[in-house]
Amino acid sequence: MSQSQLSLLAEVRYIQYHSSKETTYLSAIRQLISRDLSEPYSIYVYRYFLYQWGDLCFMALDEKDSLIGVVISKLEPHRGGPLRGYIAMLAVRKENRGKGVATKLVRMAVDRMIDQDAAEIVLETEVTNSAAMKLYEQLGFLRSKRLHRYYLNGNSAFRFMLLLKETSPLYADEYENDQLPQRPPSA
Repeated sequence: MSQSQLSLLAEVRYIQYHSSKETTYLSAIRQLISRDLSEPYSIYVYRYFLYQWGDLCFMALDEKDSLIGVVISKLEPHRGGPLRGYIAMLAVRKENRGKGVATKLVRMAVDRMIDQDAAEIVLETEVTNSAAMKLYEQLGFLRSKRLHRYYLNGNSAFRFMLLLKETSPLYADEYENDQLPQRPPSA
């Protein structure tokens, strides 16, 4: 790890979102995400995730308690079956990228979903976002399909998945039984 990464890690504080933090951080969350992601989300989308799954949303704060990163997730039964986690949004301030902030945020969300018995976790990212694709692949996610013109801006997406339980029947139609993706051991 570089000296700048070590220095940043010492200054960054990671916290779980809670509804009591809405007045302090919701506006900053919206601004950070709207700068980085191509989809325009209304306040209702944020509240949908944060009110129901605030325990699966994590924030990275600098030494002044300013928001530098956020991950917003959910976990619910998929088609009446096992629990499926979903990473809906991930954003890190441009000047803080490449320093492990996004990796830590995603790991926190994944670990929390594992604690809550998730069978798998999915997400989408634009095919042009090579940094995000590299991050997710390093964390054990696999590309499961390409979604043509998925985003409002016309860009396509890759769906990524992290299969957490071998017994999950959810991808029987996408993978041969002997080729199910597995999560690598945590670092």
